[in-house]
Order: sequence, then C-alpha cells, then structure tokens
Amino acid sequence: MKGAFDNVAKTLSVAVMSGKGGVGKTNLSLSMGQALHKSGSSVLLMDCDLGLANMDILLGLSPEKNLQDLLRPDVTPKDVVVPIESHGLDFLPAASGVPELVEMDEDMQAVLFGKLVELVGGYEFLILDLGAGINKTVLSFAAMTQMRVVIVTPEPTSLTDSYALMKVLKQQHGIDDFLVVVNQASHSEAKQTFERLFGACQKFLGITIRMLGAVRHDKSVVEAVRHQTPLMKFAPASNAAKDIAAVAAKFERFRQDNLELIAATPPLKGFPDLHDRGA
Repeated sequence: MKGAFDNVAKTLSVAVMSGKGGVGKTNLSLSMGQALHKSGSSVLLMDCDLGLANMDILLGLSPEKNLQDLLRPDVTPKDVVVPIESHGLDFLPAASGVPELVEMDEDMQAVLFGKLVELVGGYEFLILDLGAGINKTVLSFAAMTQMRVVIVTPEPTSLTDSYALMKVLKQQHGIDDFLVVVNQASHSEAKQTFERLFGACQKFLGITIRMLGAVRHDKSVVEAVRHQTPLMKFAPASNAAKDIAAVAAKFERFRQDNLELIAATPPLKGFPDLHDRGA
C-alpha cells in the first residue's frame, strides 16, 4: 500500500533548538539555510517558534499567511510558503502570540504535518527553527526530525538549560543523538563549553554528544539584525559567516554520504501513520 511518504525526496531534516532564548538560534538557522543554498542546495526554512516567531523580522518580511492558516481546510502549503531567493530557498513563517499553537494537541499536529509532508520532500534540506525550552510542541518537533542541533553559549544558564532539554528528549522520546554548536565564543571558549556539556551528558544521561562547530562572537551579527538583512548577505566575509558556512558544509557532506539512509527515513518521521489519517 502506498503511503504519504512514498514519493519523498532525499530530504535531510534538521531541528535547531536551544534550552534558553537569546543564544542566536534563529540567526544561525537562517544563516545556515542561506549558506546551504549558496552552495547549490534547495532549502526550506520553517519557523517553528510558534509562540514568538521572529525569523520574518530578520528577513524584513511581513508574510500574509503563516502556519496557523494551514489549520484551515482551504489553505495549502503553497499558499503559505514565501520565496526568499529564486531557485530553492523558501520560508515557511509561523505565527507570533498564538498560545494554542504552542501546545498543539496530536490532532492539530496531524492536520498541520499532513499538509506539510509532501511539500518538505521537494527540498534537499529542511531546517526547523524551534522555540526555546521544553514545551510539548518543541519536543514533538525535535523528535520527528532526522537530526538535532543544540545551540549553546558559554553562559552557565545556557549549558544548564540545554542539558535539561536533552535530558527530557531522552526520557520522553528516547532520543540520544545530539549535535552541538557553541555560539558567540572564541575557539578556546567553545572547546571548554562543549567539554563541560559533554561530561555532564555522558556521566548523568549516558549519551555522547558531538561537536558540530563554533561560531565566533561578531558585531556583524547585531548589525545585520538591525538592518533586517540576513548575515550571509550583510557581511558574507565576517568571522561568524565563515564559521556558519563551515557548519553548513558538514551537513552537505553528511547528506551526500548518506543519501540511501536519508531516502529511507521520512523528513518528518514522527507521524508514520499520517496516511491512515487521510494524508
């Protein structure tokens, strides 16, 4: 029997998340998407911070529709998707200040992702910018993607909250594979920060996290936000842009080396029964 995922392309889905806000997660998600697109990959950026969506602000956009509209029967994903660049860099905006979306029940999730499943399969990369913290919807998004990237900074609160996020995902969803990017840090600070988090996860959670990269503190990031222009366009030669491009290159290599495995796994694998719900 053919299901909803039979015609899905070789899409690598990546959830970008953090234990606390203010660590640069959305900037990194957007910049990584642009770096992947610049190197020739098709990318769908999905703003999944359903309570406090702000990727549209970083892009200087005012979308007419968002994820909330997809819950209506007459709205399709193509009605909501906003092209950022021609030929394969698109944006799926979220709503801000809509409490019912933050704690979506399973029926709402099934409606939303039943519509999205065919759309996301048309891209080589799906990047989900999740909200900070451990609410139910964040955990659901994180559990359904193929890879998870935790953004941390050298601040003790960032480390503590990121540890808590991984702990809950392991306890509630059995997830034990996490990649880490240390943001706003020198290479020595990033190494020390990762080692502290690595030690805690190995000792108390029994999981081995992996270092994906570090992004240096860079005033260009703040200036790009003020100008509502993505960093990779505003300052492509900046240290932060170079570091993010290096992280993106790792994802490209991983995808190329694992196409068969990726093709066998739906990009939104949290709903294997979607076709039974009428998707």
